Amino acid sequence: MFPWGDGRRFNAYSRFCKVHYGGRVQKLPVDAGFSCPNRVSRMEGGCTYCANVAFSPSYLSYNEDVVIQLENGKLFFQRRYPSNNGYFAYFQSYTNTFAPVRVLREKFEAALGVPGVKGLIVSTRPDCLPEAVLDYLSELSQRTLLTVELGVESFCDETLAHIRRGHTVECVYDAFSRLSERKIPVCAHLIFGLPGETPAQWIEDVSKLNELRPKFVKFHQLQIFNGTVMEREYADTPNHFHSFSADGYVHFVCDYLERLSPDIVIERFSAEVPPRYLAVSPWKFFRHDALVRKIEEELTRRDMWQGFLF
Repeated sequence: MFPWGDGRRFNAYSRFCKVHYGGRVQKLPVDAGFSCPNRVSRMEGGCTYCANVAFSPSYLSYNEDVVIQLENGKLFFQRRYPSNNGYFAYFQSYTNTFAPVRVLREKFEAALGVPGVKGLIVSTRPDCLPEAVLDYLSELSQRTLLTVELGVESFCDETLAHIRRGHTVECVYDAFSRLSERKIPVCAHLIFGLPGETPAQWIEDVSKLNELRPKFVKFHQLQIFNGTVMEREYADTPNHFHSFSADGYVHFVCDYLERLSPDIVIERFSAEVPPRYLAVSPWKFFRHDALVRKIEEELTRRDMWQGFLF
């Protein structure tokens, strides 16, 4: 038994759901029609890697009501996971606090009214959490299950500026502090492979993630999408990017996990999108479940686990 209470060598989200919710709780992505400050206020056209459509399930349409999207999502996932134990409405597309509180309230409360929905996951940016929004999120967290998924992406200000992220590392720390004050659980989202960064740098940054202590974390390898600014950058300067092979990524993730606090729950190790969206496909059709098996095999071979060196 490892520190989180079972025999797996990392603190898995599936275990967390089983312990706290009685079983699998399916996330139902929602496109509520929000935009992003990079696309609107700053007129920069978004982050250089952004291709939001790549992560949107086929049933999603921002032209449809939130309730209709969720009902469509329930039908979509019931065929795959008939024994799930309820749903989270996952406000995933773009920046889901980039609107007045009255609009957020309308969308979020409608989602909570859908039968089977146990709570909300709200994906947003560190620089889109004004006090009025935080007050509403705090209210929500006292009456439903709520997680704020925060796009950290990198702990390097130079990288954040280069990819036109529009916020700083200091802003990330401030957002975590303000969410923590209100006892709102946070899922940190990080990307490995952004231009100019190296595996040694990411390993060094584990200490920063441990310092922030999110409840959950999602790791994604960088994916380069068709039609993005980053696609052109990669074509011009591929040597600026550290590209992982699947096996190389497995070894890196294990190095990272050994240093990661055992209290942090792992939601995902990698991202998957339909191949038609990818400008570069180094992993071909290597699925997430196969990656997880390889990670667990490598941890077993090393006789290591999450937090062994923490």
